[in-house]
Amino acid sequence: TNGFFVANPLNRYTLGDRSNLQFNLDGSLDIYMQTTEPTNPVQREDWLPTPAGGFQTVMRLYGTEESAIPGILEGGPGHWQPPTILPCLESGKTAEGTNCAE
Repeated sequence: TNGFFVANPLNRYTLGDRSNLQFNLDGSLDIYMQTTEPTNPVQREDWLPTPAGGFQTVMRLYGTEESAIPGILEGGPGHWQPPTILPCLESGKTAEGTNCAE
């Protein structure tokens, strides 16, 4: 994709604070980065369309103060780390057993 956006049926190219994100009961958030559009309407709200094959992700943190995320400036083990991306396997789950978008 050479860093360009990928055409998709929702014309969605980002998810953020203005998106209708659907958080889990424990406050966590699952973002589904995949080529196929989820049929589950709740998962579709958290879907970020991707091309088939490789792609790059970019995360922007605005106005984050060090006190909000301890260790963000230091990095490394024991400090804040960005969210993990879990690939979906043919089984419909990640290697860790998390369900993929339906």
